[in-house]
Amino acid sequence: MEFDQNTVLILMFVLMFSGILLGVHIGFAFGITALLGNIIIFGGIDGEWSEGLDIALSGTGSVSYEYLRSEVFATIPLFMLLGDFINKSGSARDLYNLINHGLKAIPGRLAVATVAGNAVFAAVTGVSIAAAAAFSRIAYPQMRNHGYNRTFALGSVAGSACLGMIIPPSVLLIVWGIISEKSIAQLFIAGAIPGLILAGFFMAYIAIACTWKPELAPKTRDESDEKPLTAAEIASGLGIGALILVVLGGIWGGLFTPTEAGGVGATCAMFLGILKGMRFKNIVHAVIESGKAAAPIMFLLLTANMYAKFMEAAGMSELIRNTFEANNLGEIGIIVVIIVIWLILGMILDSISIILITVPIFAPLTEGFFDPIAFGIFGILAIEAGLLTPPFGLLVYTVKGSVEEKSVTLAEIFKGSVPYWMLMLVVMLMIWAYPDIATWLPSLMLR
Repeated sequence: MEFDQNTVLILMFVLMFSGILLGVHIGFAFGITALLGNIIIFGGIDGEWSEGLDIALSGTGSVSYEYLRSEVFATIPLFMLLGDFINKSGSARDLYNLINHGLKAIPGRLAVATVAGNAVFAAVTGVSIAAAAAFSRIAYPQMRNHGYNRTFALGSVAGSACLGMIIPPSVLLIVWGIISEKSIAQLFIAGAIPGLILAGFFMAYIAIACTWKPELAPKTRDESDEKPLTAAEIASGLGIGALILVVLGGIWGGLFTPTEAGGVGATCAMFLGILKGMRFKNIVHAVIESGKAAAPIMFLLLTANMYAKFMEAAGMSELIRNTFEANNLGEIGIIVVIIVIWLILGMILDSISIILITVPIFAPLTEGFFDPIAFGIFGILAIEAGLLTPPFGLLVYTVKGSVEEKSVTLAEIFKGSVPYWMLMLVVMLMIWAYPDIATWLPSLMLR
């Protein structure tokens, strides 16, 4: 007697997900269930358990060797290092001040400057957690000092930090590309237009809301208007602009692979930090901190690939496809189910975990009717919305832990983030209806 593959798949998924909810590290949950599932499939009750174990261990070794030696894996720590250099050098603050001075005529300009600053910061680092932490300490105190409504100010910081996930180079786009085996360069380029549209929507919402309800952002005399920017601040802010041109221009122009662009960008960011006053000790600290942040992600990617290989061997895609066909779900039904699953998972898991669990299942399932690159951007936006969805809302917790006002509550941040959450869903639906929004630029630039 042998185990039915569908039964094994379901049992292993339940075991894996139950372990995560009970507090087992997701990497270990992936690895253990993948190993156990392969042993059962290739061994079986009446089969040779030792043979199943040998095959499972051999598969673990080959997956580890295949993925850890890939240069694509170096992309994540390099871009995280780039972000650490920018953040710790103080260039992010200079960037915010530079943008703020250029938006004097716009209602709610400090909140708009926060969105614009996050968009530029995202285009350099691609890490929304870093953006949320940085602008919670840079922008939020400025808004509160000028009488901005607290919920409104908190929402603008948390909501705009999501831009880091969609505007290239994004860590989530890198993870998506690795898991789905799609071009990271194409995903980077595809995220540009939707990211700019989303940033534009955020700015428009702030301007309209502050015009409609002036009490959200009172017009007070700003002492910083009378204090000119220093040459160092201008040079630092423009330096980030130059860094964006080097990193993204190199990728889009075909001069660098994403991995090479990460290395070049990290090196340029280090020199920018040195010009800003960073010393050897600060550089070493940034390298160590980025390594600590990147290592768990790398481990997750390795074990997730092990789990994906197990699901491929056990026929997970075929099982899901047959289930949808048996329930007469068309293309719209499949997409709706996927969105609901992503939003539900966003309430309890972080974005990378959601990608690792669902993309190996959903990506092959939708390839027949949804362009894979457009689906990647669509998926990142849906998962991005989960970062603001209670009760988990990773960005909300990041803002709560970063602001100095201890009286700030999670409920205030969630409430302030609702308009940004809704606008992300709007852009996501736009991509579903018009995939060319995401695919036009990659097809033009990578002919």
